[in-house]
Amino acid sequence: MANIRKKSIIDLSDWDIKELRKLRITIKNRLSSLESFRKDSKDLPDNHPLQGMEVAECKSLLENVMRAEKAL
Repeated sequence: MANIRKKSIIDLSDWDIKELRKLRITIKNRLSSLESFRKDSKDLPDNHPLQGMEVAECKSLLENVMRAEKAL
């Protein structure tokens, strides 16, 4: 299983395809949660890569992940 918690989301160049896929799925799930349960969305743990991110930041990161996947 790909472990994305210990990796930096700033530089996606050192991520492999499995890690990028897991991050993409995680971002989509988080976006769904934020959009559906705006006020009641669950806080993420401190070591989670998406901790503290809002909808716009998640969408931007999703675009970067999709570009990084295409580059591989």
